[in-house]
Amino acid sequence: MINRSLYQTLWQKLSKDGKMVFLSGPRQSGKTTFAKTIASTFTNKLYFNWDILSDKKRFSKNPTFFQELDRKDSSPPLVILDEIHKYRRWKEYLKGVFDEFSNQYHFLVTGSGRLDIGQKGGDALSGRYFQMNLFPFSLSELSSQRRSLKEFLSSPLQNFDLNKPKETRSLCNRLLRFGPFPEPFAKCQEDFLIRWSDTYIKQIIREDIRSFFSIKQVDTLELMVSLLSSKVGSPFSIHNVSNDLQLSFDTVKNWLRILDMFYIVFTVGTWTKKISRSILKEKKIYLYNYTEIEDLAIRFENMVALELYKTVLLWNHAGLGKFNLHYLKNKEKQEVDFILTERNSPIVLIETKQSDENVSKSLIYFQNKLQVPAIQLIEKDNIYRTIKNGPNQILLISAHRWLSSLPGIQ
Repeated sequence: MINRSLYQTLWQKLSKDGKMVFLSGPRQSGKTTFAKTIASTFTNKLYFNWDILSDKKRFSKNPTFFQELDRKDSSPPLVILDEIHKYRRWKEYLKGVFDEFSNQYHFLVTGSGRLDIGQKGGDALSGRYFQMNLFPFSLSELSSQRRSLKEFLSSPLQNFDLNKPKETRSLCNRLLRFGPFPEPFAKCQEDFLIRWSDTYIKQIIREDIRSFFSIKQVDTLELMVSLLSSKVGSPFSIHNVSNDLQLSFDTVKNWLRILDMFYIVFTVGTWTKKISRSILKEKKIYLYNYTEIEDLAIRFENMVALELYKTVLLWNHAGLGKFNLHYLKNKEKQEVDFILTERNSPIVLIETKQSDENVSKSLIYFQNKLQVPAIQLIEKDNIYRTIKNGPNQILLISAHRWLSSLPGIQ
């Protein structure tokens, strides 16, 4: 079993302040295993799962069932509430439990959807919890050495070669071939990946999504999901998809929001500050299970997107800053795949290419506009060059060498 040490460090940071910790993320990303790993560090612990009938019956008889736990010593127990958000009044329940028992217990709340589903108006749990995500694997998580965030922010183009390139190349190939989800990644079997991917989406739509939303056109929603792999990496046109599926604009917009809630897709918007004639509204979509993408160049871009997106959220949840991930595009169709920002100020520009070793003209253009470091990540191996661009430099590097040392938290 791969140690999820990045997330264990985040848990330790969040839980020490006495608030509940909400752990959410894609189905089968390892949340239950992670929760039980955290539980193993507690002398007293209790695991509850709303999907287990006996647990649900126990809850109906005594909502504060955790008080019945026979403790081994006087230390505060950890109570894990898995999928409790499927209970209709879960927020009111957690508010009452926290207000009465927060000084006596630690609470870890887990779920496969975002734990803000059904929120209307003010949040009854405001000020009572910290949020963290557990995502599928990334190259930086699987690698042994990572830069400090301070070092990364001061110089994104330097001191990144901390790991053995042969090892990170192998990990990168494995992620691109079998995807980031723990089970297919561990098995490394093409036939298993195909079966797993097929049942994965159907389970989310027919079990998770339908338990919260009344969607009559389930087959059409599944068809829409099957089309998304061909939409990755380009601005997503709700209008075009609604025409293709003969659905209303609002229906497609709402379904896309639901797919985001249940971690099938995530979106990256444009960064418009200081960019004249910028495209304002169009977002790009990416998949968590990027093995669905047949075009290998687009699959590689999606892998990089997930690496960056996951890293940004990790930093934010740890309270290290207010980071974000965007892309750049103007009306002249000049585009750079990604820009990392902190408090809306640019940190670094990132372009992805599968094998093209020529520096992107758009990368040069936007670097000249913004005067920040720029990187062209290339899936091809054995690339490491620095190209002078006026007073700036552009780094051309095999992606696995730079991504593997992306900072975690300390």
